[in-house]
Amino acid sequence: MIPVFVYGTLLVGEANHHVVAPYVLSVQSGAVQGLLYDAGSYPALVLSGEHGESLVEGQWLMVTKEGLERMDELEEYYGPGKVNDYERVWIRDMLNGEREGWVYVWTDSRNCRLISRGSWRKHIREKQKSPTDVD
Repeated sequence: MIPVFVYGTLLVGEANHHVVAPYVLSVQSGAVQGLLYDAGSYPALVLSGEHGESLVEGQWLMVTKEGLERMDELEEYYGPGKVNDYERVWIRDMLNGEREGWVYVWTDSRNCRLISRGSWRKHIREKQKSPTDVD
């Protein structure tokens, strides 16, 4: 089993969960420290930033090796030292300090809008209510 923290479209019930669903062995809630940004139809996590860090809500998916490979493809992660859209790094959960695993992150905000609540689900609900007035 490989632990991966997800915080956006790979969450259970979200747009890209089907990519990993056949490979998920278990799901647990969690949170990591960082900043969440709105990249349009998906979010991006940055582990440090100038605005200070907050908790980002998500889920820990325990997946098979094939599940990790499918997520690497989706996140355009080709390996260490390669040109990747997201980097895959090891992180510790802030709610359960004993839980740790992989997470996909950006190295900077790419000038995207900060999601102040730290929750993609809450953010997209607000976005659907009022597309011009969020966070």
